[in-house]
Amino acid sequence: MGQGRKGSSDKKQRQKNRDDSPAPENGNKCRVCRFPLLVALLQLLLGVAVTAVAFLMLAISPSLMARETPHWAGIILCLVSIVGFFLYCITYQPDERSSTQFIVKLLYFLLCTTGLVISLLVVAFAGHHHAQASSFICQQEGDDCVCVLDQSDPIARTFDYKGASDCETITGTLIFYFLLQILLNLAQALVCVAGAFIMWKDRYQVFFAGTQIRSPSTQQWQKV
Repeated sequence: MGQGRKGSSDKKQRQKNRDDSPAPENGNKCRVCRFPLLVALLQLLLGVAVTAVAFLMLAISPSLMARETPHWAGIILCLVSIVGFFLYCITYQPDERSSTQFIVKLLYFLLCTTGLVISLLVVAFAGHHHAQASSFICQQEGDDCVCVLDQSDPIARTFDYKGASDCETITGTLIFYFLLQILLNLAQALVCVAGAFIMWKDRYQVFFAGTQIRSPSTQQWQKV
């Protein structure tokens, strides 16, 4: 009888310990809740938009430099979004027990940080060229548009836009495209910050990475 009561008591105590222990993560939890798909989707859409606007700018004049037509920035940010989609698709494991999951998370964090730097560089270049183009005085010379900042200065720098059949595209449309690049890349920078922050928070604030200790005196589970 004594052994039977003791066995029953031990069984109840084990059940109580299981109830008091931290609840395991739900492996079937929706992946959209674990990783914000919206971040990767926004990165893709903004990257495509930046690339499209850059090629539209290049269509105005082929002589525009690469820093004036940042299609390279849009393509890089599209690649960043692809890594985000891959992270969304891989099997989730709590506490990053999968090496693939850890590597992809680290890669996505680094790429988001790189995307932030690239976007800010594009904003700086586009802002400089927008301010510069807003002060242009242009005249048509054949199939080219020649612009200067100060027409009265004989040694002022000359900007020759080859293939621009109408100077209005330089003083109007091109300026608008520079402004659009500023807005798109500012939005892209904010999205990259959000992606990097989510990866940092996912690694250091959401998952429990310590050990579990069972106190003999209180028979409770504690996190350390």
